[in-house]
Amino acid sequence: MKCFLFPHADKKDEQRSPKPVSPLSDRAGLTKTGSDSSGTSTVSSSNPTLPTRENSLREFTVADLKFVTRNFSRSVMIGEGGFGCVYWGTIKSLQDPSKKIEVAVKQLGKRGLQGHKEWVTEVNFLGVVEHQNLVKLLGHCAEDNERGIQRLLVYEYMPNQSVEFHLAPSSPTVLTWDLRLRIAQDAARGLTYLHEEMDFQIIFRDFKSSNILLDEDWRAKLSDFGLARLGPAPGSTHVSTGVVGTLGYAAPEYIQTGRLTSKSDVWGYGVFMYELITGRRPLDKNMPKGEQKLLEWVRPYLTDTKRFRLIIDPRLEGKYSIKYVQKLAVVANLCLTRNSKARPKISEVLEMVTKIVEDSSSRNGGKKRQMVPLRSLGASRAEEEKQKKVVLDGGEGGWLDKLWNPKNVRAC
Repeated sequence: MKCFLFPHADKKDEQRSPKPVSPLSDRAGLTKTGSDSSGTSTVSSSNPTLPTRENSLREFTVADLKFVTRNFSRSVMIGEGGFGCVYWGTIKSLQDPSKKIEVAVKQLGKRGLQGHKEWVTEVNFLGVVEHQNLVKLLGHCAEDNERGIQRLLVYEYMPNQSVEFHLAPSSPTVLTWDLRLRIAQDAARGLTYLHEEMDFQIIFRDFKSSNILLDEDWRAKLSDFGLARLGPAPGSTHVSTGVVGTLGYAAPEYIQTGRLTSKSDVWGYGVFMYELITGRRPLDKNMPKGEQKLLEWVRPYLTDTKRFRLIIDPRLEGKYSIKYVQKLAVVANLCLTRNSKARPKISEVLEMVTKIVEDSSSRNGGKKRQMVPLRSLGASRAEEEKQKKVVLDGGEGGWLDKLWNPKNVRAC
């Protein structure tokens, strides 16, 4: 699902010795103040609510990242979209040079000033924030050469793809209900940190399932901060900005007025919860006409328990408690209140989701929760056929099959 600009009424393993830097943007409210005596760059802002902050990002050259990605070879490409391409690679650990770290290298396409602004925004924000439910930015690269400005970002590698990938009907895996609840909890934790747990507020502005990635333990982390903005200044109720985001997730008041608040992210989170419940995308033109808009489609089913079951993802095959699915839908509805001021804060949402997770767990009588996805029926049959072929051919799939391969790491 792509990002759009909405009109609105109002307004190489032998990298150089890393040199932490932060190319900062006045547009984001931040300015670069230089390095202290230890060589660590610092971040300050014209906004007095933002204190000086350090980052430890590594600075790479294009040559470094060509080596890491085998000259940006398609054989290690793990994602592709309007933003550019993402490649898998390894770099040396700074703590232990004998160890390798798997990374995802995002090479931004040449989209002019907007692409550069998004690159700067990611470095600004991810360079100074750190949380278990945010994808970690490890380093960056910006070089101006005969091919133009080369902009690259180096992230921790997330081997289990995006939530969007696993919710798709064509996915070979099915996220269990227990795992979906934990993903909802993890995502709310990440947003709570951005909105309420720092000395300044960050509004994500592009919260969606393709921007929620899963690590090796299937823990969810928010990714892609290219559209993020600082929250309102003290004494202000909102940020006035051009309206960007993703169709199906953007809050109605933001689309209509361009007034951005943290409650805009809360709306997107509510949409995401219905994705987890139904397994459907917010907008899907491949569905029958009356089912193309997710929120409109689910509305008639919410007040009738018997009919409510009809909107639950059939790939779950009934392996859930209807009681807790309905409770999650109630929380989603609070997030989707048309009056933005009446929506709960994301910390309140997290509290409600955590209660659902705990109640659901205790209902199981202490039985271990299913936190690993299941193979879909179609995938299981395909796997059986593959195994037969392996026996006949005496071989198996290539090493690249094991890599992270979402074609929608970023959908815009």
